[in-house]
Amino acid sequence: MGSLPASLHPLVAEPGRSGLCLDFDGTLSPIVKDPATARPLPGVPALLGALAARFAMVAVISGRPLSFLQDVLGSPSGVHLVGLYGLERAGPDGARLVADGAEPWEAVIGDVVARATAESPDGVHVEPKGFTVTLHWRTEPRDQRWVEEFAALEVERRGLVAHHARASLELGPPLPVDKGSVVRVLAGGLHAVAAFGDDLGDLPAFDALSDLATEGLAVARVAVIDEESPPEVAERADVLVQGAHGAIALLEELLAAAG
Repeated sequence: MGSLPASLHPLVAEPGRSGLCLDFDGTLSPIVKDPATARPLPGVPALLGALAARFAMVAVISGRPLSFLQDVLGSPSGVHLVGLYGLERAGPDGARLVADGAEPWEAVIGDVVARATAESPDGVHVEPKGFTVTLHWRTEPRDQRWVEEFAALEVERRGLVAHHARASLELGPPLPVDKGSVVRVLAGGLHAVAAFGDDLGDLPAFDALSDLATEGLAVARVAVIDEESPPEVAERADVLVQGAHGAIALLEELLAAAG
């Protein structure tokens, strides 16, 4: 199997019983200053479709809204698209399906978005996502303190939960939904699963695979790292690759090895 890491061998040995769970930002797309401009690397939608034709399950599980994923990836055939860490996903016909208990929180998040937009410093970018909102300080690091204080108040007032990510903080509903819960569902009945991710929001997916490994699933946790990656991601991984280009190269190698 050439240079393919050993932890990935079970996937290509039985691709018809194996799955891939992939992050978007930092994995299929390079990290950019303005999140609205993020796009997958050239050829990614076609690559996803080719992987889905060979492997039993291929999913893109992202903190992005489902509509964004559909816009930039084009809904490749056979690929599960899961947005907002599992709060929404595409049904078989591409229609948006919402997690149980999420809908009442959309109005709450709308109020938070309005307040953040009105009160935030110029260096904070407010990214509304429907059921969640992300506050970015990448272009003005000194505004991190404002974001954290704002988020702490909204957590206390509204019962939201806060999640740190790269130069950002996300507020969302207190529901038992994350990348780990999504991976557990998608991995059902499979022989082997790999998860690719680069940020703290991917750790629940890695943890889910660790749990499933004790039940006999062959797993591989792939950390897509760069100079600002949280160290916890690499520490919990079986395989390390450099940035989105490294992730795509490994996916291409998986496809080739799977025949």
